[in-house]
This record gives sequence, structure tokens and C-alpha cells, in this order.
Amino acid sequence: MELDAKKTSAVFKALCDENRIQILQLLCSGEKCACKLLEALPVTQPTLSHHMKILCDSGMVVARKDGKWMHYSISPDGREYALQCLKTLTNVKDETKTQSCCEK
Repeated sequence: MELDAKKTSAVFKALCDENRIQILQLLCSGEKCACKLLEALPVTQPTLSHHMKILCDSGMVVARKDGKWMHYSISPDGREYALQCLKTLTNVKDETKTQSCCEK
């Protein structure tokens, strides 16, 4: 898989905050309204909006508006992309038979 560096960095940015990890954990059980996320997290509404923007920008979370409330869920495509990023970036190639660049 060829990684898009900008898109991949957005995924890892989304994963590098404790609050965003908690949000993803909450969304694992299904779509949640922003009001339910606010009840479960020790953050203010503007802070939640900031975290949700980062998660949505990463592609891992999708939003839909229902009246005045936003509802969030994990994107299957975004989830798959995040998994592929991690697999690709940690795929160690066996180079034991090649000579080290530092050996003469």
C-alpha cells in the first residue's frame, strides 16, 4: 500500500490524544450524539468540537447533523485506512542477508 503522508499524519494526529482515544472507545459501541459524548468526557463543548474536527479530518470518524445536534460514528473506510497505515509502516523486511551499511 502506498501511503499518502499528509493523510497518514492526520490519522496518527487523531490517535495521539487521550481524549480522542476515549471518544473512539465510546464510538465503538455505535453512533453517539455530541451531547452523550459531552456527558462521558471531562471536556467543554468547544474542546469536544476541536477533538471531533481532528477525528473527522483524519477520516476515522464521520458526522451527521440532526437538528441542532451532531452525531458521530466510526467510518469503516477510515478504520481500514488507519489499520493499513499501521501495517505498512511497521512491515519489517528481512534484511539479515544484506551487509550493514556500517560494515566494510
